Amino acid sequence: MLTATRVWLPLAIAAAGVVAIVIGGDNPSFVSDNADSVLSAAGVALLLVALIVWMINWMFRMSVQSNRDRDEEEAARRYFDEHGRWPGE
Repeated sequence: MLTATRVWLPLAIAAAGVVAIVIGGDNPSFVSDNADSVLSAAGVALLLVALIVWMINWMFRMSVQSNRDRDEEEAARRYFDEHGRWPGE
């Protein structure tokens, strides 16, 4: 489930965005009421959503890693208090 959320969900959203852009065609007109241009714009929005989902996952992983690093540092400090030297020295 974790891999699906971290990797496959953003890739699926991005793939849907690319498909929408391709189906929408190469008409970049933003003024037109053409349904194809709306589909292309939705594809770009989906690409941005995929990037946001990936970035949220990345920031969460960085937060978890930071907590692990703090826990390891705290354990090393407790070891130092008990033994008078850093672990591994």
